[in-house]
Amino acid sequence: MTNWIFAFLLSLAVCAGCYPERMTGKFEDMEELGADAKADAVIEESQRDPEYEAKCEQRLREIAAEVEPEYRLNAGDVIEIKVYGHDDLLMSTRISPDGNVGFALVGQMKLADLTIAEGSEMIREKLSKYIKNPIVSITLKEVHSKTATIAGAVGKPGVFVISNSTRLADLFAMGGASAHRLFMGTEVETADLDKSIVVREGKILPVNFRKAIEQGDPLHNILMRKDDYVYVSQRLDSSVTICGEVKNPHIRPWEAGMGLIEFLAAAGWMLDTHWSHVIIIRDGLANPKMYKVDVDRIVNGGCRNISLKPGDIVYVPKDNMAEYNVFVRKLIPTANVFSLSTSRFSSVQVFD
Repeated sequence: MTNWIFAFLLSLAVCAGCYPERMTGKFEDMEELGADAKADAVIEESQRDPEYEAKCEQRLREIAAEVEPEYRLNAGDVIEIKVYGHDDLLMSTRISPDGNVGFALVGQMKLADLTIAEGSEMIREKLSKYIKNPIVSITLKEVHSKTATIAGAVGKPGVFVISNSTRLADLFAMGGASAHRLFMGTEVETADLDKSIVVREGKILPVNFRKAIEQGDPLHNILMRKDDYVYVSQRLDSSVTICGEVKNPHIRPWEAGMGLIEFLAAAGWMLDTHWSHVIIIRDGLANPKMYKVDVDRIVNGGCRNISLKPGDIVYVPKDNMAEYNVFVRKLIPTANVFSLSTSRFSSVQVFD
């Protein structure tokens, strides 16, 4: 029997109620299945290595201990220059786009890229030709060059000026916190904190947004640095994805009670070239959890169907991949299609 005929008959059986003991609505999620029932369909599941968890915590502690680089003046910053004992020289000014500032007696000076101490010393040296032992101070009044970006599912995505005390939760608030939309007649938050990321110098930091924003955990509620990029992922309440060796790879609205078998049938079932097992990817691509599922055993009635969750990706591999690290390397280019290929994250790496 060809795949499409089988899929058609299977769809009819499901719709007609001839699958009463295995209808998805009556089944528990994979995490909630009893040990025996879960072992039937889920052959393997990826686990976070305790060593990796420890590495994440260690990296966050290193980030917390890092000393903020000394600030360097830049175009757009507003500074106050004061020469002690010479109130007539007091001046407040904005550094010009070319990095210069004009000052009495000494004319134009390039202050951009200098620290406050270096800028003060430059002015002191120039003034010493006209004033004996001048004492000069520069006070930073407004900072316009130290910024971080927040994008994605927030109310006001954009670039924001940050200070040395701005933390992740503060930037989230600056961005208007979670955006909202109507879902089934109810206004809901669209931000998915579990799948959101912080990118610093091209690498994803191991930050847990829920701990940072909802619990205020200082280890995860990190201080923002210049040019940090925060992407707040959008909840995928209404979609699931199927790709790989199926007749109709697609994204479709998630429905309560949707199960793996129904989704495979809606995709025209698996091609003849499919591997013996199907992979379910859950919890996003930044921190995925993967399940290897024996579909034949479900179809043959040997175990229960598996409920899909919003945002799940069902991947039907073509060949046998014995180890998950090989699987991940093969999957990433495919996964990028769904969330990374059109964004600035196409070149980022997970932290070393």
